[in-house]
Formats: sequence, structure tokens, C-alpha cells
Amino acid sequence: MTTYSAVVTTGIYCRPGCGAKPLAKNTRTYELAAAAEAAGFRACLRCRPYRVAGPIAADTPELVCRAWQLIIDGVLDEGTEAALAERVGLSPRHLRRLFLRHLGASPDQLARSRRAHFARRLLDDTDLTVLDIAFASGFGSLRQFNRIMREVFRASPTDLRDRRHRADRLVADGGLALRLPVVPGYDWDAVRDFLAARAVPGVEAVEGRTYRRTISVDGAPGVLEVSPGDTAGHLLLRAHLPYWEGLIHVVDQVGRLLGTETDHAAGVAALSADPVLGPVVRERPGLAVPGAWSALEIGVQEVLGRGRWLEALVEGLGTPVPGLPGGLTHVFPEPGALTRTALAALTLPETASPLSEAEVTRVAALAAAVAGGDGALGYGTSPDALGALPHLDEDLRQAIGLRLGQREAFPLADPALLAALERIGVPRTGAAPWTAGRWRPWRALAAAHLMAYGERHRVRSRT
Repeated sequence: MTTYSAVVTTGIYCRPGCGAKPLAKNTRTYELAAAAEAAGFRACLRCRPYRVAGPIAADTPELVCRAWQLIIDGVLDEGTEAALAERVGLSPRHLRRLFLRHLGASPDQLARSRRAHFARRLLDDTDLTVLDIAFASGFGSLRQFNRIMREVFRASPTDLRDRRHRADRLVADGGLALRLPVVPGYDWDAVRDFLAARAVPGVEAVEGRTYRRTISVDGAPGVLEVSPGDTAGHLLLRAHLPYWEGLIHVVDQVGRLLGTETDHAAGVAALSADPVLGPVVRERPGLAVPGAWSALEIGVQEVLGRGRWLEALVEGLGTPVPGLPGGLTHVFPEPGALTRTALAALTLPETASPLSEAEVTRVAALAAAVAGGDGALGYGTSPDALGALPHLDEDLRQAIGLRLGQREAFPLADPALLAALERIGVPRTGAAPWTAGRWRPWRALAAAHLMAYGERHRVRSRT
């Protein structure tokens, strides 16, 4: 992952590749920018470390990852560390101790740094007003925004905007354009192909090297577009939203969907050395494990598959959004729309057949879990919490868990994964015992590579 170098004699920290050449004896290293800031260092004005990806390591303890995901979801925007600790079942003191040990900063320090860095990117990339940027970045007031930016960057937001480079400003033909930092080596084409093979009809679309999807922001529709950046180290995100308040959470969800939130370098190194899986991983080493826009969306997709029923559900129960390009027609249904009654009434026009009772039960249970707001089904949820949900068999739990950030998830029933195993010499009849103890602790990363490999060769066999 990214390692930041801090210079004790200047009080400045830099990202890798900065032109500054301090003496080694005067430097300290930190894995997160927030950790360097917590130690009293400020960002370098030359290399601007806030513009690079700074994900937490893939081997960070599960509880810390869960708490971090809750911070990304905005738990600390208005809440306290005590409330966060309660959500993950720890005392505030123990949670703080775990964060300091593994991440180098407290939950509050990480949340503050994250909001400040996002705001700094908006000051560089966009022409949004300072007030709009404050609320887009999750700050509760303009006064708080000014205070935190001065603490982190030693300058006011207005001064920081005055310092931006001429080439920083992005001009978008409609919408708001932002740079989305990625880790070195991130393979956008591999991730895009993975998402294209699993796109929800009417909700997601891939055209060329651009991925598009519809979203809902407090009930109002929006559209997101992601394409390669003009230089290495970032993607270009173009957002068409009804308003900018809370934009930071939308961008964070994009990062989770695209797998930019975790650095898999250690996993790639370990799996590349495997005599069986190694050639598959080395073919696309920059593939990240894609996440999901929402737990409900990926759960429903895994229950119904990629066929006509998923399309019928979106058309019948989703919110229509007319006039969009590239086959985008609807926003995915809200949890409240996926009741047993509504699902049982769905039919396929060509057959007039209804959903099976088992599928109705599973989808309704997933929707109820999300609508309940108890956190039982969310990104970063534990395997035990997912296992406690009713009507899900082990195959479904593994498939959903993979896209919800469970690092040991391995969806052996996935057709593309099974096809890939066959290609590397593992017969389907013996796949379960052969894979049972393999590739830990990187099973989800291994599964993603196998699924992508299987899809690639399935496409080649059809052409």
C-alpha cells in the first residue's frame, strides 16, 4: 500500500515519488496520511498526498475494517466514537486502541482527515463554492470546515483554492467531474469487464471504457459515469446528482464498488506464487475485488441470477428515469418496494409465469433486512451476521459476501468460477474438497481472479 514519508525537521509528509530528498535519519513512515497528520505533520505542497489513494491494508483486522466502513458510511459525521464502538460491539477505549495500533490514528482523526482530503480535491477539481464543498464533504457547518482545513492544511479553504494548479480544474459537459484516486497498478479494464459481465439491466451499463449507473439520493435519481483518468493514478468520475450535500458518501460508495478501497498488493504477491492459480493472477494482477453499490442490489442479483427475471424486477418495481443514454432506464428498487405481495405479482411477459416461492421468500427477506436498518446486511458485514439472515443457503452467502468485502468468501457455485477451475485442471466433481483449504487469507481475491478468468474465456469461446 501507499507509504507516506514524514520529515521531522520540516514537519511535512510526502507521498512516494516526491522530489524532496530528506536525510533518511530525519524521516518517519506512515501507512495512512491520517496517521502522519495525527503525529503533527502537514501535507507537502509539491506532491499533494491528498490526491493519491490511501486505502487500509487488506490484512487489517476484521473489526477495524468494519468500523472503518461505518466511518465511510458517515457514522462520525454527527455521531461519536462511543456510538461507533457500540455498533461494532467494543468499548470506546478498546476501539481507539485498535485503531491507533493498526492504522496509526483514532477513528475521529481518520474521519476528519478523510473529509478534509475530499474537500481539498473538490477545491482543486471543481468550481463548487466553499459552502457547497463544506456540506458535500460531510462537515456540519462552514465554521467547522474552516477550522479543520486550517488544522490539516495550515490554510483556509479560500487560500487553498487560490493555490490550485491551472491543470487541476476539470471541465465537465454537464455534471460534476472529480478525480478518483486508485492504488498503483490498478487495472480499470479488468474491473470494468468484471462489472460489465454482471451489469443489472437498466441500472448499469458499460460502453467502451466507460461504466455508467443510476443511483438514488434520498429518493431523487442521479447518474454516475466512470472512465479512465487523463493521467495514471486516478479514474475520472462524473456525477449528475440533484444536489451536492453528502457527495463524499456517494464517492466513497463508488470507491467500494470499484474496489479502490483496499490495496491487494500483498494478496497478489502471495497468489502469484501459487503453482496452479499463479498464471491466472499474473495475467491481470491489477484486478481488485469489486464491491457492490448496495447490499440489496447484489443480494437480489445473486438470488435471481443475470437472466430475464432481474430485468423484469427492475422494470416492474424500480423507479423509471427517462431520457438517459446507453440503456439506463431505472433506479434499482427501494427495499420497501420488494414486498412479498409485489414480488409474487411479477411475471415474465413472454411466459406469464411468476417468480418461484423460494425466490420471493429470499428477496423479500433481504429487502426486510435492509429496510430494518439494523446493519445485518451491509458492506463489511461479518460472515456470522450474513449467516444469521433467513432463507440464504451457503452458496448465496458466499456469493453475496464476496461483493460485501468478506475477504474469505469463495462462491464455488458461480458458473464462471467453476469454468475457470476446469480450465486450470480442477474437475467440478472434486472442486469443493480441492479448494477448501486453499488460498487463505486471500480467498476472495482468488475467487475474483477465477471469475474474471472464466468470463474472459467464455467470451472468447463464443467469438
